[in-house]
Amino acid sequence: MFYYLHYFSEWLSFLNIFKYITFRLLYGSLTAFLLVYFLMPPFIKYMKKKQFGQFIREEGPSHHQVKVGTPTMGGVIIILSIVISTLLWTNLSNPFIWLSLFTLVTFGAIGFWDDYLKIKRKKNLGLKAREKLVIQIFLVVIFYLILYYYLGHSTILYFPFLKNFVLELGLGYLIFSILVILGSSNAMNLTDGLDGLAIVPFCVVAGVYSVFSYIAGHVKFASYLFIPYVPFAGEVAIFCAILGGAGLGFLWYNSYPAEIFMGDVGSLSLGATLGAISLMIKQEFILLIAGGVFVAEALSVILQVGYFKLTKGKRIFKMAPLHHHFELLNWKESKVVIRFWIISVICGLIALSTLKIR
Repeated sequence: MFYYLHYFSEWLSFLNIFKYITFRLLYGSLTAFLLVYFLMPPFIKYMKKKQFGQFIREEGPSHHQVKVGTPTMGGVIIILSIVISTLLWTNLSNPFIWLSLFTLVTFGAIGFWDDYLKIKRKKNLGLKAREKLVIQIFLVVIFYLILYYYLGHSTILYFPFLKNFVLELGLGYLIFSILVILGSSNAMNLTDGLDGLAIVPFCVVAGVYSVFSYIAGHVKFASYLFIPYVPFAGEVAIFCAILGGAGLGFLWYNSYPAEIFMGDVGSLSLGATLGAISLMIKQEFILLIAGGVFVAEALSVILQVGYFKLTKGKRIFKMAPLHHHFELLNWKESKVVIRFWIISVICGLIALSTLKIR
């Protein structure tokens, strides 16, 4: 909305500032932060009044039981703040903005229904895994059809560190898109098990993609750094900054001891949105690097389940996802979280380094 004010700069020259991505990026992020900061307290109060609280796995670390009843579904406010900020600060004629919002809201709806069923049934039993998977795949197919058929997006796969090696996947990019978005969505969902654990790595990845989006949308910068130029990608940098701002606003209330959890409505939607952004700006493998914490958490579950079945009861980790393993090694929750944050920042820096190492 504010973007269109620059059309009146002929009469008021200072309005020309609304044309610049960097200006709208900063204030879009700040707007998202403030919206979450001010909207979350009444939401927490409402959820407590309705007794809509979190259910904790009985097989998890015993000290987690004190968190039973902590308000959940904070992702509702995160999504609302992101949508409002995006409508205010981005160029709404940009198709990537609408695709990003489509992913955020639709995956948020899946998570919302899952959370609602858990609260209604008063136990940790939401949507069946098969039901959730089918709906998610259906949404990714819609995303793919819009991106690659309606918008004519490339199906070429680029690799970090390699400037001359590419793969043309053709229709195989549909399968790849499903793996990227579903993997990202569910990896963040698995990571969201400790106070503040998932939201900081999310902010780091969003920040990394804000940089990559800005460069990918600038033909000279993209050419100089040997990354694919993607028309419309510049506005995605603003959207990524908004994601990061909303995430920081949520951290204010989700840091230890958490006053509220994001729920599946938050983790599924935010994770899927990162995956969708990686596909839109042709930087899919950067998600593996910048989101190293998410990757490690997801792999720990896959390895644990696979090894358990192969060996008929043996385990690699004391418990999966990975953060629970360290808790059972007698690391305090705050220590696990902060060390994972440090690792996440390091992963983000390595991801940014790929801009020059090619």
